[in-house]
Amino acid sequence: MLMPKKVKYRKQQRGRMKGKAWRGSSLSFGDYGLKVMRCGWITDRQIEAARVAMTRFIKRGGKVWIRLFPDKPITKKPAETRMGKGKGAPEQWVCVVRPGKILFEMEGVTADVATEAMRLAAQKLPLPCKLITRGQNG
Repeated sequence: MLMPKKVKYRKQQRGRMKGKAWRGSSLSFGDYGLKVMRCGWITDRQIEAARVAMTRFIKRGGKVWIRLFPDKPITKKPAETRMGKGKGAPEQWVCVVRPGKILFEMEGVTADVATEAMRLAAQKLPLPCKLITRGQNG
């Protein structure tokens, strides 16, 4: 799974999710991209599941870029634990995404293969996504 090698602080606050993606909202590497349409968290496992689904479908053809990285630790307290006694231990890593962020990019495959691969990847993610192509705005 993706996770940072080292972080300055083990635990973070949850934060607010509002607004649109400032950066990372246009295709930089490939010809096809998967753009997220809503604010949310995407976990390291979901990113990996989407990557595997995409690369399995394109079968050694083309190149895939992952444009997001889970760098926010999410804590959980154990089940059936009483309230209090501090914040729970870090459980998983998530990436905060805002509408317009490009999650994956792909090149070197035909349009129909890219469309199907991105559709399979989008099914593994908890947020609505859409396929964008180079030269298309929005």
